[in-house]
Amino acid sequence: MLTFLGFAMIATFLVLIMMKKMSPIAALVLIPALFCVFAGKGAHLGDYVIDGVGKLAPTAAMLMFAIVYFGVMIDVGLFDPIVRGILRFCKADPVRVVVGTAVLAAIVSLDGDGSTTFMITVSAMYPLYKRLGLSLVVMTGVAATANGVMNTLPWGGPTARAATALKVDASDIFVPMIPALAVGLLFVFGLAYVLGLKERRRIGTLVMPGDDAEQPAAEAVEPAGERLLVATGSATATSTGSAPGSAGSRTGGGSGSGASDPAADPAGDPAADPSPYEGGVQGLDPRRATLRPRLYWFNAGLTVALLAAMITELLPIPVLFLLGAALALTVNFPHMPDQKARIAAHADNVLNVAGMVFAAAVFTGVLSGTGMVKHMADWLVGVVPEGMGPHMALVTGLLSLPLTYFMSNDGFYFGVLPVLAEAGAAHGVSPLEIARAALVGQALHMSSPLVPAVYVLVGMAKVEFGDHTRFTVKWAALTSLVVLGAGMLFGII
Repeated sequence: MLTFLGFAMIATFLVLIMMKKMSPIAALVLIPALFCVFAGKGAHLGDYVIDGVGKLAPTAAMLMFAIVYFGVMIDVGLFDPIVRGILRFCKADPVRVVVGTAVLAAIVSLDGDGSTTFMITVSAMYPLYKRLGLSLVVMTGVAATANGVMNTLPWGGPTARAATALKVDASDIFVPMIPALAVGLLFVFGLAYVLGLKERRRIGTLVMPGDDAEQPAAEAVEPAGERLLVATGSATATSTGSAPGSAGSRTGGGSGSGASDPAADPAGDPAADPSPYEGGVQGLDPRRATLRPRLYWFNAGLTVALLAAMITELLPIPVLFLLGAALALTVNFPHMPDQKARIAAHADNVLNVAGMVFAAAVFTGVLSGTGMVKHMADWLVGVVPEGMGPHMALVTGLLSLPLTYFMSNDGFYFGVLPVLAEAGAAHGVSPLEIARAALVGQALHMSSPLVPAVYVLVGMAKVEFGDHTRFTVKWAALTSLVVLGAGMLFGII
């Protein structure tokens, strides 16, 4: 009964949010509450929710102060050089933009924290996607999948959990998996290239000011002094100049809006102006009042020190971000009115993400407290045919996809993995092979509704969670299967 209710609750949640019949916050709260009553445990709902909130409260605190910290860093211009560098590399080509998103997400993922990765990636890429009219779900999907592959780093969490649960060394799990994970990452880059080609066919290759020398001579160029985006592909898209704060217009294969008045940018360098205003959304305006160029190296050093402290686990991550946010605000904005203004500017993101995390606490609390998640895991393990015993590593890899999507990493690695390892040991399969196989589902896990970081991603990118899920799940699942196949081909699993 609990097994059926657990799957039904998850299915109901996913269907309602993907069909946009309910907001994620409402669905995360009301659906589990209703199914808790169906399970005959409505009297314990309060206990389950409090237990779930208690477990996720540190995550909520970390996200709150991380958003404030990185919001301040964006305000003061820490990431402006990254944006300019990406613009120079991308040259308004959708293929380069999408591949650049995957590469940036993979590099930043080295810090081992998904929330940090998504905040930096979206901060750098969002203005460019908006400026060119690219699909934002492509950005969120590529970033989440790249981060999922990199989430298997020993300091990222899953590898450490698997090592602890099976009492093996984390390096013995991770190091042999590097070739398979490298294949998975290359697949993500290839996927980004294909998705970029689709975006290029949809909107064409766009030429931004300063790139006129690279245009074919036959193309018509609008008079100097107007911001232009000229299509060189099958689409015919142009954007006419408009004053900052107002949107331009564009017609043709894609949808998007114009850019700023070049009179305010005599150099006409697009790398220095990644769409300050786009459809009413403020990007990284190179002339914004919050810039602190004299404090650039202080802010860069503070950020590097913060990431290093996270990797070395000097202090709990929520404490690090709390201290970092307080220090960043005090040094960059010493006057109280300025500090209040910066906090208010990021309050919307903070409230949305923190609210989503606490709503998810209701979902996870009911799923665990009622015993649904245990019954679901036991049922999935029980349906494995006896003849598959010698292939338990393959079975573990396949099960890791749905189980890490529908369960927390703690629930899977500490609750289910030991059972799978015991079943494998009975047929001569080593715990190390089982542990490695258990990592392949992480590419899909990072888009799970139970992962708080994904709400940072979709919130900052202004993408509906249902749209992100519908687009990303198939590609993330395919990436996981590629990692699993590579692991078996190399004899690692």
